[in-house]
Amino acid sequence: MAKVKHESSWYPLEPGESVLEGLLRQGVSVPNSCRAGACQSCLMKAVGGAVPEAARVGLKDTLVAQGYFLACTCRLPEGTELEVAGAEGLRVPARISALSPLSRDVLKVSLVTDAPLDYRAGQYVSLVREDGLARSYSLASLPREGVLELHVRLITGGAMSGWLASEARPGARVFLQGPAGSCFYVPGRPEQPLLLAGTGTGLAPLYGIVRDALEAGHSGPIWLFHGARTPAGLYLREELRGLAERHPQLHYRPCVLEGGTRDIAEGPLDVLIRAECPKPVGWRAWLCGDPQLVLSLRKKLFLSGLSLKDLHADSFLPSVPQAGASPTDTAGAR
Repeated sequence: MAKVKHESSWYPLEPGESVLEGLLRQGVSVPNSCRAGACQSCLMKAVGGAVPEAARVGLKDTLVAQGYFLACTCRLPEGTELEVAGAEGLRVPARISALSPLSRDVLKVSLVTDAPLDYRAGQYVSLVREDGLARSYSLASLPREGVLELHVRLITGGAMSGWLASEARPGARVFLQGPAGSCFYVPGRPEQPLLLAGTGTGLAPLYGIVRDALEAGHSGPIWLFHGARTPAGLYLREELRGLAERHPQLHYRPCVLEGGTRDIAEGPLDVLIRAECPKPVGWRAWLCGDPQLVLSLRKKLFLSGLSLKDLHADSFLPSVPQAGASPTDTAGAR
């Protein structure tokens, strides 16, 4: 039987059980969200014993060198022992500076950190409440702006989103862990066409990436597609139209599955992309939002000629309910 030592106590793990699953089962509070190795909310530090390499996949070399690993993907061989500590040393204290609705279902959360956060627009952070509840959200802001901007999708029964929408107030203290993710703009090849597509709050990282590219002087065409089921699911329309008016190389295309208008296309997002950008050979692309849509678009763009090395994808995985919580008690990752 494998064992994990956390805060002076040993906890046995059942066969095939991850460190995260074992600790949660036995009442140990560990921040977590997707439990799939994507959000990195469950980072822990090994202070004794060996960690399987699979538990470090996707982490920065600097984190690996310090002994950090993902508790949700860490499954120990039988008979091994591992001593762990939390990732409090990676958390940056912050406070909520403003809360404002962007639409009926999306809340803009503005944050100010106690110390500067080194990030790129489009990456994501884990927002950690004082009681340990954690959820991951993409950064829509630019570092120079000094205030971090998150777009939080409001879900009925959502643990974090419900708290932010009904209980949290400006001045509330929280923590941020990260940043993580490779969905961001890298300067260079300023004439290269760019394609950005997402649904729902998948717009958050794309909004940051587009503005980052424009500020860097990107001169090539930039196509931004944002999809929703109905027009009510689209947000920042006026801001993006204004941005496109000021930058002729930016083409903003909102679309919905039903209820289209003269200014909003109706139909599947991939059909609109294929009509507007039929041959994206030599382009760079970012895809964010619903996992199934991201996977489908990634495949279709690759088959259309876009190189995999120029395809950046960020699937927004749903959060997993805590033990004893109702099935709806999730915030939805980002």
